[in-house]
Amino acid sequence: MTTTQGIRTVLHPVSDLATAKAVYTALLGVEPQTDSPYYVGFESEGQHIGLVPADGKQQMTAPVAYWHVPDIEAKVAEMTAAGASVREAAKNVGGGRLVATLTDTDGNLLGLIQDR
Repeated sequence: MTTTQGIRTVLHPVSDLATAKAVYTALLGVEPQTDSPYYVGFESEGQHIGLVPADGKQQMTAPVAYWHVPDIEAKVAEMTAAGASVREAAKNVGGGRLVATLTDTDGNLLGLIQDR
């Protein structure tokens, strides 16, 4: 069984990136490191907080916590063997980062990230 490196990334779907960016800047006390029309990302105290358009291609309806793992394929296999279902298979989202989402047996969304 592989271990995780903990939850270090949380993505939040928002209806208005500009408005949400102001709120999260005030909350975190730092300016975003990434600021684009499709993604705003903050780094604060070892956490990555991302804002994505709620009506965007990710179709997010609720925040998703991402567990960082050293081997995403192994973790997906372990989780599905234990009863989880793959919602979105591992894919490269740029910079060597792989991302996958699964649901637990109650339908809760679980994110996985592997950085290469």
